[in-house]
Amino acid sequence: MLLYSLILLLLSNAVTLRRDKSTSYNRVTLIILVFTSYILYNSMYISHIDKGIALFGGLFHVSSITDVFHFFVLLLTSIILTLTGFYPRKVWVKDYSSFTKLFFYKFIYYKSKILNNKAEQYKIIEYPLIILFIISGGLFLMSTSDIVSIFLSIELQSYGLYLLCTIYRNSELATSGGLTYFLLGGLSSSFILLATSLLYANSGTTRLESLYVIYNISEYTDLSSGWLSLAYWYKPHYIHFSLLIMSVGFLFKISAAPFHNWSPDVYDAIPTIVTTFVAIVAKVSIFIFFIELVYYTSKSVYLSNFSWTYSLLLSSLLSLIIGTVVGLSQFRIKRLFAYSTISHLGFILLALSINSIESIQSFIFYVMQYSIANLNSFILLISIGYTFYFYLKKKDENLQDKNNSPIQLISQLKGYFYIKPILAISLTITLFSFVGVPPLIGFFAKQMVLTAAIDNGYIFMSLVAILTSVISAVYYLVVVKQIFFDKPEENINVELNQLNLSGYIYNSKDIQKVLTSSNDVNLSSILYNESEGIKEKLDKLSTLNVSNIIPNMNTNEINKNKVNFGLENIVLSSSLTLITSILTLIIIGFMFDPAQIINTSSILSIILFNI
Repeated sequence: MLLYSLILLLLSNAVTLRRDKSTSYNRVTLIILVFTSYILYNSMYISHIDKGIALFGGLFHVSSITDVFHFFVLLLTSIILTLTGFYPRKVWVKDYSSFTKLFFYKFIYYKSKILNNKAEQYKIIEYPLIILFIISGGLFLMSTSDIVSIFLSIELQSYGLYLLCTIYRNSELATSGGLTYFLLGGLSSSFILLATSLLYANSGTTRLESLYVIYNISEYTDLSSGWLSLAYWYKPHYIHFSLLIMSVGFLFKISAAPFHNWSPDVYDAIPTIVTTFVAIVAKVSIFIFFIELVYYTSKSVYLSNFSWTYSLLLSSLLSLIIGTVVGLSQFRIKRLFAYSTISHLGFILLALSINSIESIQSFIFYVMQYSIANLNSFILLISIGYTFYFYLKKKDENLQDKNNSPIQLISQLKGYFYIKPILAISLTITLFSFVGVPPLIGFFAKQMVLTAAIDNGYIFMSLVAILTSVISAVYYLVVVKQIFFDKPEENINVELNQLNLSGYIYNSKDIQKVLTSSNDVNLSSILYNESEGIKEKLDKLSTLNVSNIIPNMNTNEINKNKVNFGLENIVLSSSLTLITSILTLIIIGFMFDPAQIINTSSILSIILFNI
């Protein structure tokens, strides 16, 4: 389904001449992902056979874990695509909000630049196409069972991410961030390619299942007896050394310490709407790929033998410390989120490196809940930026919707509770979930990881995790303090505040008459001329004969259906408010119905350990 959709979108992108149809492409891609999820849901019973089935001659496999996270990634991507599939603001008028008028009447108003319908993110038709390429690579990586398909899948995902970071070609920062990501991403891919070549050179096979068999034979064979000479050549440290090099490449990709230096710079440079995708979806596929790799290759019979998973444990320790300590000095909001992600990667890698049934359960649960909370935080950040469109930061300086959000500094959130209290409370709840404040979902995730670590004897790592969690609460509370206890610095633009806008409510049957009116072209040229100021547009609109806009209606009927509105009627669109509401309720309401996510993670871990 995804591959057919990629071909069709490539063809449609090649022949289109209207770049302002990007919202339509995003909505089509959204439908594609929903339908793909439906196909996946109907075929989940196949993966319940034993521990899964092989596909394409063993290059890929399908299991319960891969199916669940395929569905999860498609769901996350669908939510992210709503940010560009629908306009950020709408006009909400109480007289028009009844069910009768919503279904049988159309509210036509002047879609001027004040609603931001012509911003840059709605002119990039390639955006959903690149998203589909990245999603295809991520889904392949989660299901891969061959070292060749590992490299092809991670590169398919990575190349799309490089393009996505530089998709705003007019932005010098975005180009710089994308180039940094490309250069360091290419370096990490070299480590992965070197590891795959070493695995093949030492084993003669590219199948991961064969490598697991060789690994177990070499572990359990008494080499001193010499009765199985074939196994002598497959010593455990061959595979461990190769997987250690591979882990370095993948730790680069997920920006875990000590390979994290590129992450804050790239997150801060690229547009916020792109950061939302790069910071969440790109990491989930690598985590799921690691589950079976760690499970089959981490246990060593001889305690003196080195295991490559020690690198994950060391990276976990460094991520916890660096992500917490360095995050204390940040004053830019996306750099703060980048170091917050590094700190949370410490918990995720700790659960993964323990490799017990309890730790894998906590690992799966942590990945799910943190993806949801992180997605909510970025969407709230974008939404807050859209609400600042009417405000002045300094004299004669508008807060434009540049790069999808004007919010770059933590200080810009000062006193936001007095501007939009509901959004401020939602962001605070999400930040408290990052901290691990009970009874939010983040608290239960950290508790599960720490419980698994203590039960398996990782006392020192548990103490470090607890200490860093307490310290990381400081920079989250700094954001909360500025939102609630400081006074806002922004003032509403007086020029915008004095506007008296108007629209018309009429029966839906007359829509075609309005759209085919000859004067509609003149109206559009006035409303969408971005080189003119607001006053010039209003002057032209006032001279335009309103009776010509809505044909076959006299002036009395037009005035009767006329609705006046102001800035207070221009609100966030339903797509943003609905998504943030649902995600915030999931974070809060987990304590009331925790069975779904916990049972899912428990069942998946039990299936993996074959208990």
